Amino acid sequence: MKTFLSLLLLLPVATLAQSPFDGTWIIDSGTTQIPQKPAVYLLAKGKFLREGVEINADGTDQKVPETGYWDTVSIRIVDDHTVETISKKAGTTMFTEVATVSPDGQTLTQVVKDTTEAQAVTIETISKRVEKGPSGSHVLSGSWQAFKVNKSKNGSTIRYKCTADGFSAETPLGEKFDAKFDGKFYPVEDDPAHTMVSLRLVSPNSVEQTAKRDGKIVGVLRLTVAPDGATIHGTYENKEDNTTTGFEMRKQPQ
Repeated sequence: MKTFLSLLLLLPVATLAQSPFDGTWIIDSGTTQIPQKPAVYLLAKGKFLREGVEINADGTDQKVPETGYWDTVSIRIVDDHTVETISKKAGTTMFTEVATVSPDGQTLTQVVKDTTEAQAVTIETISKRVEKGPSGSHVLSGSWQAFKVNKSKNGSTIRYKCTADGFSAETPLGEKFDAKFDGKFYPVEDDPAHTMVSLRLVSPNSVEQTAKRDGKIVGVLRLTVAPDGATIHGTYENKEDNTTTGFEMRKQPQ
């Protein structure tokens, strides 16, 4: 009887030690709710313009407003339907994008190779044309609405651990953080942009993560585990371009 009572006393402790977040999760690309804000490009007369930034489309590295991930960008016209963009930070290639417009001019496929990680991550975005560019411009010119995103598995997997005191996350590529629920900002290791995160426990199955770079809030991520513990619903508010993305994550077998 004494042994049985001891087990009963220990059970609540074991239960509390397990968080529904604990484990490995993978983003289901098919569930991604893409922001409805269209991307607008203008490529004409040897110049490329996007979001107020204009550079020469001659394949050379050119200074652009610095971010945590790049300080130069090069644009190269490969052919009548293809454009290559390379973003670098201190001379190191961070992202390479190949944008290809379909023969009918109505579909844009952008394949980005992210080399900021220990392994390259590939992101494919497919968009439909909303508006044509001006006469005489490259077929890439105009407005495009993304409707499908696919990301390689190595860039979609993350492991979470939640306790009463804090929350940690780690990807297979080396990015990780371990933050307390104390309102302070903690560094994301192996992030070239030196992002800092602050975590808040909203409820036992919901957390809010605020990201900051160079002293400025850049995004807010909210994660909620479903009652069955098999999925996480996530929403990310991008404070830099005022968009919101939704997605689902699936728990992986142990």
